[in-house]
Amino acid sequence: MQLILHTGAHYTEQERLIKSVLRNKETFSQRGVVVPGPNSYRGIMRDTLNAMSRSPASPDARAVLLDVMLDGTPADRLILSDANFFRTAGTAIQRGVLYPAAPDRMANMVSLFPDDEIEIFLGLRNPATLIPVLYDKSIDQAPDAFWAGRRPQDIQWSDTISQIRAAAPSVPITVWCNEDTPLIWSQIIRDMAGIEHHDKIAGGFDLLMSIMSKEGMERLRAYMHSNPEMTEMQKRRVIGAFLEKFAIDEAIEEELDMPGWTEALVDELTDLYDEDMLAVQRLPGVTMISP
Repeated sequence: MQLILHTGAHYTEQERLIKSVLRNKETFSQRGVVVPGPNSYRGIMRDTLNAMSRSPASPDARAVLLDVMLDGTPADRLILSDANFFRTAGTAIQRGVLYPAAPDRMANMVSLFPDDEIEIFLGLRNPATLIPVLYDKSIDQAPDAFWAGRRPQDIQWSDTISQIRAAAPSVPITVWCNEDTPLIWSQIIRDMAGIEHHDKIAGGFDLLMSIMSKEGMERLRAYMHSNPEMTEMQKRRVIGAFLEKFAIDEAIEEELDMPGWTEALVDELTDLYDEDMLAVQRLPGVTMISP
């Protein structure tokens, strides 16, 4: 079975995304793609992974988990989503490392589902805007616990993803930049479901509706309806143009409340993020969805 794990990251529209995927639950199920409600599996999955940090899972753990998640529904592909797969937002950064528990968690997932085809889908976000949020949520903001002598410039997504790949080399990883999601939202949904890019889905505009004015959405829908032959690339350029004109400023602006954060540091971290994304794209087994 194909097991698709949407692992966040935190604060990358992760809950909105799974809600959009769930809007297609019935049509996806006709293709053998099952999308269970998150409340049916998040608790038991977290408990299982937490227990595996102390001792191996029982031989029947996979069967028990699938029984809960599938509830008797046949599936070729199962989509699970939980931003806390790699631990909570409160422990997302420890000792200057993004998601330090992720490699062990994925190694345990592979041992839980040894004969299944596991894939990770992971939204990334600029550390310049993500670190302040995770610092605010951190359960231990002491310098030794949070930074351990490392600088903001040292926190790189490529390090975390490389460590996950080393711990679970059989697991391919699909990533995207959260900053690009308004343009690639529908592709993320289709790729998670394993369907073609021309297949119709529900929820393709869910994110846009939250950041674009009502007038803009109405004009965008009308334009798309009158130009049905556009390619995916053309659609993204159109969406970008409409966002420039009709985006709701309050919905896309971010307040950065972090001790010592300056505009110069934010610019430096953003440049490093762009460079890091090039490094991520070059990692074996990693696919990046980009506009």
